[in-house]
Amino acid sequence: MFSLLAANAQDYSSFHPGEIWKDTDGVPINAHGGGVLFYNNTYYWFGEYKNEKNNSAEHGVTCYKSTDLYDWENKGIVLEVDPVGSGSEIEAGCIIERPKVIYNEKTRKFVMYFHLELKGKGYDAARVGLAISDHVTGPYKYIRSGRVNPGKWPANMTTKQRESKITSSDVEKWWTPEWYAAVNNGLFIRRDFPTGQMSRDMTLFVDEDAKTYHIYSSEENLTLHIAELTDDYMDYTGNYIRIDPAGHNEAPALFKHQGKYFLITSGCTGWDPNPARLLVADDIMGEWTRYPNPCIGENSETTFFSQSTYIIPVQDKKDAYIFMADRWRPKNPVDGRYVWLPVFFNEEGMPFLDYQEEWDLTVFD
Repeated sequence: MFSLLAANAQDYSSFHPGEIWKDTDGVPINAHGGGVLFYNNTYYWFGEYKNEKNNSAEHGVTCYKSTDLYDWENKGIVLEVDPVGSGSEIEAGCIIERPKVIYNEKTRKFVMYFHLELKGKGYDAARVGLAISDHVTGPYKYIRSGRVNPGKWPANMTTKQRESKITSSDVEKWWTPEWYAAVNNGLFIRRDFPTGQMSRDMTLFVDEDAKTYHIYSSEENLTLHIAELTDDYMDYTGNYIRIDPAGHNEAPALFKHQGKYFLITSGCTGWDPNPARLLVADDIMGEWTRYPNPCIGENSETTFFSQSTYIIPVQDKKDAYIFMADRWRPKNPVDGRYVWLPVFFNEEGMPFLDYQEEWDLTVFD
């Protein structure tokens, strides 16, 4: 039996979901909650550098590179946190989660977005952070953080919802039918309208027309938003929508297949796994429909003990996508494992995930 623990990482020729995965130096890969950019015939995997004690960012964002998706070379910390005592928004001890990087052809800049929580503030800030670089492997320069689209209404929020006078004090008890109805009708959108919308778990998506979108968990993690970015990827156009209001989704991972948009998410159960969800649309800014768990088979009700983070389109293979997920270990965060699985499609063209103990890219052939 092939053993990842004993293998030289250079010898990888298959994926073993949930096993220790070592880089080309023989060290376990440390890139959690990550995403992958394909640039200049090479894959770049960006992720959170975890430590053994807690979920705070003591180092920053890491990057690994690969030409085959099996063997990964460590390119180091590409966005470093600032020293303790600096007072910076990304001071060591802050929380940086789910970093994603995209390349802008016009500006020739690599643009990184991530979920940022300020040091010592728990998860109250709910900000999106922005950093840029001239080089894919950095160093990335931190630009700013903030909430999303202050003073802007979602395109799919009605005038009646915008003008409603209901506030949180009117429905103080959460999880009641009245509260769900209020959230669905924009309770938290109106509350955060002046300062901008909350942004936690997130991903980025570049469409075929080069339009680019920030997908994030908002409204106290109760509703997903999709917000269009400006042409330079450095800001928002003000055009955004709400998806599955009050549906309690996080961990968004979006891909496009045969003209349809598919969004795999999870419920909100802290670090504990739960059943994945699937949302589908014909237009990224159009109507989204929620479908049941796309996972099948044993342990499907826990998404195979993992949580989605990104979908990788495999280059030079038709209709080939890899589902990236994390198996969190909050008592020892650095030991969190990676669950990468092939995305299959049924006769109706709907994606599904079936656990594989071991697999390789020939599955797409």
